[in-house]
Amino acid sequence: MYQPSHFEETRLDVLHGLIRAHPLAAFVALGDGELIANHMPLLIDASHGPHGTLHGHVARANPLWQRLSAASAPAIAIFQGPQAYISPSWYPSKHADGKAVPTWNYAVVHAHGEPRIVDDADWLLAHVTALTTQQEAGQALPWAVSDAPRDFIDRMLGAIVGIEMPIARIEGKWKVSQNRPFADRLGVAAGLESRPDALSHAMAALVMERATR
Repeated sequence: MYQPSHFEETRLDVLHGLIRAHPLAAFVALGDGELIANHMPLLIDASHGPHGTLHGHVARANPLWQRLSAASAPAIAIFQGPQAYISPSWYPSKHADGKAVPTWNYAVVHAHGEPRIVDDADWLLAHVTALTTQQEAGQALPWAVSDAPRDFIDRMLGAIVGIEMPIARIEGKWKVSQNRPFADRLGVAAGLESRPDALSHAMAALVMERATR
């Protein structure tokens, strides 16, 4: 990933925080000489490995797991956080000299490693239970795996295969207007806040967080 130093994020707790907040990853692996892309929610286990370990699953009908089983191969999980188009009209400096162009702000994490397949019912039960607990936490009436009949859950577990990937390298890029003068950053945050969508508001918060560091 192209990484200008002023956009680089290296704090592991911040990187893991984005993964937890935005767990749906674009998972790209090398198999049979070609790149294979899938989208799946991944859990981060910070207690295993120097950079943590990712846990996920795919449908047994998905050929990805068989390709990964055939040989060790590198993979990357890409987690997309808040993102937003940035209008140059928000920059006070633009009104002074006109020297401004649009850009795009975003926060992303790239996790690299060699995945392994886990075809084990107990591991899968623990994984889907943890994933469900995480995602149901904000519900008024949280659903639990144990709410469904056990024989039904067992059949569902038989239809999926686990993926575990110790993270060998992790990169974070927070492109949130750090390269602009302070007044322009304030203008960007105000412009984003004027929009009605949650992603723009989340990006405004990131801009202000980095503007005051």
